[in-house]
Amino acid sequence: MGLTITFLGAAGTVTGSRYLLEVNQSKYLVDCGLFQGSRKLKELNWTPFPIVPAEIDAVFLTHAHIDHVGLLPRLVQQGFRGPVYATEATCALLNLALPDSAHLQEQDAIYANKKGYSRHKPALPLYTEADAQNTLALLRPIRFYQSLQLPNLTVTWHPAGHILGSAILEIQAGSANGPTRIVFSGDLGRFDNEIMKPPTLLKHADVLLVESTYGNRKHNDGSVEDSLAKEIDNIVQHEGVLLIPAFAAGRTQQVLYYIRKLEDQKRIPTLPVFIDSPMAVDASQIYCKYGDDHNLEVNLLMDEHACPLRCHQTNFIRDVEASKILNTRPGPAIIISASGMLSGGRILHHLKWRLPDKRNSVLFVGYQAEGTRGRQLLDGANRVRIHGEDIPVRARIAQVQALSGHADQTELLRWLAGFSQSPSKTFITHGEPEAARVLQEKISKQLARAAHVARLDEEVIID
Repeated sequence: MGLTITFLGAAGTVTGSRYLLEVNQSKYLVDCGLFQGSRKLKELNWTPFPIVPAEIDAVFLTHAHIDHVGLLPRLVQQGFRGPVYATEATCALLNLALPDSAHLQEQDAIYANKKGYSRHKPALPLYTEADAQNTLALLRPIRFYQSLQLPNLTVTWHPAGHILGSAILEIQAGSANGPTRIVFSGDLGRFDNEIMKPPTLLKHADVLLVESTYGNRKHNDGSVEDSLAKEIDNIVQHEGVLLIPAFAAGRTQQVLYYIRKLEDQKRIPTLPVFIDSPMAVDASQIYCKYGDDHNLEVNLLMDEHACPLRCHQTNFIRDVEASKILNTRPGPAIIISASGMLSGGRILHHLKWRLPDKRNSVLFVGYQAEGTRGRQLLDGANRVRIHGEDIPVRARIAQVQALSGHADQTELLRWLAGFSQSPSKTFITHGEPEAARVLQEKISKQLARAAHVARLDEEVIID
């Protein structure tokens, strides 16, 4: 049996998750995500696929974040017509995420042409909403723990605890010598999360691919409530606006949960909270529908007063004009908007208005990849470029690490220690170079295992 893995993304970087698995004459793709961050990385989204999309037999998805699924419509645009398998909740979120991503691509191209700041004349979207709709037609929902039988391959999805529907993939590739068990960690969640259930501990793997987003550091285990309360008190005192960039699925619901908790405890005043993301509005409803996937006591019949995913003055913004009005609304107020790494979306317009005013604050609640605007702000930039303009940074910049949906170094090692015997091959992916290198050292010293840091476009022969 011929079995190879090619690292087409999330190697040497956190984004662009994409792995080609070839079994005999069959070709499968695990994830198909957007590269985000620096211009050099984003340009990789425009490069031709290294294999003919029409030759790919199927795609398997770990979860619905754009850096894992955002290039799917491009794959379909260029000829892929096979099935896309993912958990039920992931499929539900994709029905929001992909059209939303396509809409942003189209709007960004229109805005770039209007303002003339693109290097391309004319600026074009990476893909369109029609491409996204064509992609949705290919989705095939799979239940957790259900085994999918394909030629020479069996795939099982296990809960990863990262976001709703997130999964660890266990793939058994058959051969004359017995099956080779390949495990893709996807993005691993945390073990002590109030909202999500912990990542599944698997016992066996011959070949393991493990993420390393936080491979070189541990999360600050300080109180989420204390950190949030501090930033909210600050904007109350200064009558400013707190901007929270957050992924529409996962992080937005976490933030709402903790703000509501602080309100109920009377630790903060009740403020207007604006969820300026149509996708986040719908994603919150999906969290209620798939209540068995997480720890919260929620359901679709709850009213706004009982639901833990709503604050006492939650305002869900869908309309563009209503979003624009927020830019001139006085504080104190809280605006939660996508995207989480400031790679696009309505949050950029709010930043253009709010960053120059020292009364305002920007609170990061998730990982900011190298080269993103979010990383620039966290690194202390006094100006940031948005839509071709240099925007001065006078607002307060803060971060809450304890809200991360990613396992940190200690939790990654805890998950890796769950295997009853060392995999014959371990590959470290989905991390910046230093994070991957440090995790490699920790695996060697603490688990006495060899691990290889994957390189972009590297092909590995497994069998």
